Amino acid sequence: MDYGITRERALELLDHHLSTPNMFKHCLASEAVMRALARHFSEDEELWGLAGLLHDLDAEATADDMKQHTHQTIAILREEGVNEEIIDAIRMHNEEAHDEKRSKRIHHALAAGETITGLIIATALVYPDKKLGSVKPKSVRKRYKEKLFAAGANRQIIAECELIDIPLPDFCDLCLDAMKDIAPELGL
Repeated sequence: MDYGITRERALELLDHHLSTPNMFKHCLASEAVMRALARHFSEDEELWGLAGLLHDLDAEATADDMKQHTHQTIAILREEGVNEEIIDAIRMHNEEAHDEKRSKRIHHALAAGETITGLIIATALVYPDKKLGSVKPKSVRKRYKEKLFAAGANRQIIAECELIDIPLPDFCDLCLDAMKDIAPELGL
């Protein structure tokens, strides 16, 4: 399949458009989660991974206006010639900016997957060593239930995993494992 972009070029775009190391790491974590979800569903791992990697390309530029978030990304990626399936998934991870609801498996996977990364990172940061390797799956599930913990990690969006037939406990475990696989890149 022609993705219209390589991972190397995607990383160059992130490096150019994102100045915050934590936002860059969020994109890497989202990529890892999306690749794991693609494997789970026997989907195209490269396509799903690129959607995860590039989904917040304009996050810093549009930080003050969520209704604009993804619009710049879409324009940049179309200019690059990126596959429309990737662009569509990125567009729909932020329903607030569009007059549509998520309807495809990849839409729900990206929205839920990128959102849970914040909850998982916050869980790791309360451990004494601040390492993903120390985080137990049950800790992520417990923190999910604590609405004030990592309050920015929208539980309703994370729960969209149920819409793609992954029970929440399994989703937490899969995403944690995916992030543990790239812990050194995340500095965790």
